[in-house]
Amino acid sequence: MASENKKALVFSILEFLQKSCTDGTISADDSEGIEVAMQCIGEAFGVDPTDQAQQEAFSTKPANLLSIFEVYLKTKSKSKAGPKEVTAEDKAKAEELKAAGNRQVAERNYPEAIRLYTEAIALNGKQSVYYANRAAAYSQQGDHQKAVDDAKKAAEIDPSYSKAYSRMGHAYFCLEQYQDAVNAYEKGLELDPANATLKSSLATAKSKLGGLERSVGGEAPGAGAGAGGMPGAGGMPDLGALLNNPALMGMAQQMMQSGALDQFMNNPNMARMAQQMMGGGGGGLAEMMNNPEMMEMARNMMGGAGGAPGGNNNNGGNNGGSQ
Repeated sequence: MASENKKALVFSILEFLQKSCTDGTISADDSEGIEVAMQCIGEAFGVDPTDQAQQEAFSTKPANLLSIFEVYLKTKSKSKAGPKEVTAEDKAKAEELKAAGNRQVAERNYPEAIRLYTEAIALNGKQSVYYANRAAAYSQQGDHQKAVDDAKKAAEIDPSYSKAYSRMGHAYFCLEQYQDAVNAYEKGLELDPANATLKSSLATAKSKLGGLERSVGGEAPGAGAGAGGMPGAGGMPDLGALLNNPALMGMAQQMMQSGALDQFMNNPNMARMAQQMMGGGGGGLAEMMNNPEMMEMARNMMGGAGGAPGGNNNNGGNNGGSQ
């Protein structure tokens, strides 16, 4: 059964066809065929233009189907003409809305800030800063994907606007999409090489990305190939890195020459902890470093071995090359 809306449409069509038959739009020879078609259509949809109740329910007078269609065509023509030109008044109002949005961000009223930036965009959608500011507000309230979308729009409007990539990088970082964050920050630095915030953000993103890659590769943070691939050695340091550290190697050599290493290794607590470290029994290095006796012994031995690490001239002035 036809809905009321469909019946109203059919009623208007039948009215249009009836008027076309009477005003000469359709020739007398063709009118008979049109009238037969009208009867079939009316019966199919349960519509009768002569019925008083249906006239009250479905008539669009004073408008008619043709006038309604003409309005549609005019609207369609205007939409094809492209967006309206932004007037000076629109630009001024948009700037006021942006400033009001900035004040709301300062007050941490992010939903209101987003509403104001959205109104500014509606008046003047050619300003990348409006999208970048809204991206920042979205990020502040946790809508990071929307922030990414706005940052991309800002970059599309003005590819030279470095802050668009800063906002984009931050949003990607919060989404834990670290490679995308790195790409965005690098693009921002291409545009603004001296930007300290971008440099710091890029370094943090790269650090996160590196940690993620090690995790995906099955290598826990801090457990490098130098650990010999021993299972259960959770938290065990990267021995390869330790052996390549000039400061630590210099200290070990001094301890061996002074005999302090023998004293250290003959300590029962040291032997027990070493066994735990090698067997994955828990504690290990963390327990050793927090044991007062071990720390006191280490300080005494390092003092007798010619000073703390870093004083060795072989460290190149960078504490063993760490970065």
